[in-house]
Amino acid sequence: MKIEQIYTGCLAQGAYYIESNGEVAIIDPLREVQSYIDRAFHDGASIKYIFETHFHADFVSGHVTLAEKTGAPIVFGPNANPTFKAHIAQDGEVFQLGNITLTVLHTPGHTMESTCYLLKDENGKDHALFSGDTLFLGDVGRPDLAQKAADMTQEDLAGILYDSLRTKIMPLADDVIVYPAHGAGSACGKNLSKETVGTIGEQKATNYALRADMTKEEFINEVTDGLLPPPAYFPMNVRLNKEGYENVENIIAEAQALDANAFEAAANETEALILDVRHQDDFSNGHIPGSIFIGIDGQFAPWVGALILDYKQPILLVTPEGREKETITRLARVGYDQTIGYLNGGFEAWKNAGKAYDTLNSVTAAQLETLLPEGIHVFDVRKPGEYASEHIENVPSTPLDFINEHWAEFPKHDSFYVHCAGGYRSVIAASILKARGYHNVIDIKGGFAAIRQTGIKTTAYVCPSTLK
Repeated sequence: MKIEQIYTGCLAQGAYYIESNGEVAIIDPLREVQSYIDRAFHDGASIKYIFETHFHADFVSGHVTLAEKTGAPIVFGPNANPTFKAHIAQDGEVFQLGNITLTVLHTPGHTMESTCYLLKDENGKDHALFSGDTLFLGDVGRPDLAQKAADMTQEDLAGILYDSLRTKIMPLADDVIVYPAHGAGSACGKNLSKETVGTIGEQKATNYALRADMTKEEFINEVTDGLLPPPAYFPMNVRLNKEGYENVENIIAEAQALDANAFEAAANETEALILDVRHQDDFSNGHIPGSIFIGIDGQFAPWVGALILDYKQPILLVTPEGREKETITRLARVGYDQTIGYLNGGFEAWKNAGKAYDTLNSVTAAQLETLLPEGIHVFDVRKPGEYASEHIENVPSTPLDFINEHWAEFPKHDSFYVHCAGGYRSVIAASILKARGYHNVIDIKGGFAAIRQTGIKTTAYVCPSTLK
């Protein structure tokens, strides 16, 4: 038996490759599926099943393409209603995979079709639970993403999740391994652990949602407390996962390599969004006017989903050389399929063609310290929890997540300064503001990490774990 967690840091997502006696199951695959097929070929095995734990909201799964390429059936748990061919399993249904089995545990609450898969080893012993978004390490799936009917609230779903956890998961033995669908950084929960593999016993001891003496009312209150609005792209991803989508290989093939003149013409003719994915320092030093920065080496896909509100808008890319295909693939992972082309030769080709370009002004944290007594405007674009933990005195919280809603709060004429934790998100914020005409924005290099090394007055530090 082989169990491999294939973890994608950008999405904080875990897919699973399970092989026994020449038969393979894939759980919650990414949209680009060739790596799973190659793994099975290398093992001399064939893919027998594609298991989905639920209709994912934060990424587009590869189930449809993988089924087309391999002939393996797609398996969902009860209550699933995809428009494509799939096997809708019954609660308790058992699937044989080589010398092992996978048992369906229907665990509604995160969504109504949410399902875990319990792996029993060659001896019939419970070995591992693939818990999807029902149970994370340190948290459980948020119950506000599947509200469809007016008579079902997030509190109703939380109550259903409470029952699922206590009837299906908590009775499992302490040594059963937990393989969740996500780790820290996912918006599918509130306080996920950085660890991506644990045990049932560890979760019973440390996960607030699995306290043995917890009442249903307490669970509902705690699991719904402090939920931020889900990213705007979540419903679109659910729809794609339920209805199907185009093969990502076709999307890559359709994107054109454009020289500077053709790139400029395409931008003008299509009103495409120009997305620059280079390092933030490269963007600051020079970028195409009006372009948006979201760096490929940060939490790229989730920020794309949170900040690019029109997923149907054509996209033109400026990438590090050689990373064009990767960028298109990672956009498609979250349903952004409209990449029409990329700048061949990268930003240097734009400069070499004599095209106009813009830069982003910045200051160091030490320079900021000398400017603060002058009454300058400073904005903190970190997440609300980071801000609550510690921030510059008298500086407002303007989270990047919601900048498209509150961009009008920034000064239109006076210079102002933005910072995040380390410099990545503040450049994203600055690029969006510059694209909206705020050319008076100035980035604080190094973010709050650099600010803490100065004498700038900050609020008293509060450990994030104590915040409500």
